[in-house]
Amino acid sequence: MGRVKNTLRRFNIWRIRNVSERQFVLILSVLVGAVSGFAAVILKNLIHESIEFIENHLIREGQYYYLLFPIIGIAFTYLFVKYVVKDNIGHGVTRVLYAISRNNSMLKTHNTWTSMIASTMTISFGGSVGAEAPVVLTGSAIGSNLARLFKLNYRQITLMVGCGAAAAVAGIFKAPLAGLLFTLEVLMLDLTMASLIPLMISAVTATTVAYFLMGDSVLFSFNLDNAFTVENIGYYIILGVFCGLISVYFTRMTIRIEGLFKKIIQPQNKLLVGGIVLTMLLFLFPALWGEGYNYIRYILNGEGNRIFQESIFSSIQLGSPWFIGLLFLVLLLKVVAMAATNGAGGVGGIFAPSLMIGSFSGFFLVLVFNQLLDLDLPVSNFTLAGMSGVMAGVMHAPMTAIFLIAEITGGYNLFLPLIVTATISYLTIMLFEPHSIYTKRMAERGELLTHHKDKNVLIMLNMAQLIEKEFVILREDYSLREFVKEIPQSKRNIFPVLDQNKQLVGVVLMENVRPIVFNTELYDNTYVSDFMISPPEIVDIKDNMETVMKKFNKTKAWNLPVTEHGEYRGFLSKSKIFNEYRDMLIHFSDD
Repeated sequence: MGRVKNTLRRFNIWRIRNVSERQFVLILSVLVGAVSGFAAVILKNLIHESIEFIENHLIREGQYYYLLFPIIGIAFTYLFVKYVVKDNIGHGVTRVLYAISRNNSMLKTHNTWTSMIASTMTISFGGSVGAEAPVVLTGSAIGSNLARLFKLNYRQITLMVGCGAAAAVAGIFKAPLAGLLFTLEVLMLDLTMASLIPLMISAVTATTVAYFLMGDSVLFSFNLDNAFTVENIGYYIILGVFCGLISVYFTRMTIRIEGLFKKIIQPQNKLLVGGIVLTMLLFLFPALWGEGYNYIRYILNGEGNRIFQESIFSSIQLGSPWFIGLLFLVLLLKVVAMAATNGAGGVGGIFAPSLMIGSFSGFFLVLVFNQLLDLDLPVSNFTLAGMSGVMAGVMHAPMTAIFLIAEITGGYNLFLPLIVTATISYLTIMLFEPHSIYTKRMAERGELLTHHKDKNVLIMLNMAQLIEKEFVILREDYSLREFVKEIPQSKRNIFPVLDQNKQLVGVVLMENVRPIVFNTELYDNTYVSDFMISPPEIVDIKDNMETVMKKFNKTKAWNLPVTEHGEYRGFLSKSKIFNEYRDMLIHFSDD
């Protein structure tokens, strides 16, 4: 290990002397793209081979014990996470966003592989989630750790995190443009040429690796039998609104259900509740098993009747009111199955569920149009448009959704309906949810980076490092004489006043007491409680920096006290914040 470190140290010295920063970033983007693309291929094959083994060797036709498999998979995942990983690896994309905004883009080394193992256990046994978010965490961790290995700065580490994420999406879907756009829209990296070129290189490299190892087939083979006609654009607008409303339901229901699972303290109880929910849902609707990609293929291939073929509703005919009603019920319950899987302890993402729900949404609405209005609208076209609509709404990433669906299906001739549906869906959900499912919780805590550099710098400022504590503390029962004795000990002109429980009760400003400081007649009958004042605002230690600056702007103060549960912790100085802000802005900005 020591020899490796010495070799790496010598290489970094040589690299700094002989290779420009710009050139090395481009070289590293190729490496990150190749490794992340390889990781995506490994994950895809792990899941595929595991599913093949389970279906061919463990499941017997006519036997219902397979309904317990998702519980077994989640149990294996829980044990792996608790005893091997010993860290929380769920919600991969949110973890990447948190690392960028609050942890200097540092992701732990184990994140380069642990989420792949955990998601394979969950999905291959039937967990109703997707593998894409775990591989995004994997790719981002690969980028973060390689960048830190070569001693890059924060801005470059963040760029490599984005390169890893772009490569992961590009590799698992063979969709380089979608990978690039995902990083720009969801991870919200700045769109500059300095970042765009490395992201493109990583995405293309990962896609090349995927094509080389897995062939050139697309995820969903699709032949455009019915070209888009302008007369149908109104129906796609309606589909966009419908997908936007489904996306609102998707986001709120997911957060609500996972919140309920968090209230369950004991892990075994979470597993029991999640297992019961999944077992009941899978018994009624086997289409909720796993990622659900097979059922998307059925719809695109004109075999939508197979959705309920293996269920107790197999006798229901395609296009009947019962079929349409059950189809709508399944797309709603997929959200429940997905949230129950993650809430019970499984590891997986929302990519695949959003694609499945989107396909069912498009299929449902086109059946409604064709049955109620006696139309002959193309089912496959609306299915693809629905996929782009729900993904755009749930992720707040319309460009990613448009190009992903076009790339994974080869349906480039459907760009216009994809654009219309995705855009309308995005605009619809924005009326209800200003933040995506990935960013909603972080935004509420003030931890979310955006494309606004000013806000990003404020978010990244660490309040704990900015709190000043060199203030002389007073008690409210101090006499003026005792106060005068404390003045020489202070380098500041403001004094916090605390009670016996260390609760902040006021402040003393030197400018307010200067007229009476030399009046010795008041020394023994005047107390701090007589001349202290309330601070114009109090900063809670949990406040984000944007809130803090609003308090400074509102009060025009230069110093504000900080408390935690009412207890005094120190003061924040506007001048110190401005100095730190300037240093951070220089560090955060492109050269």
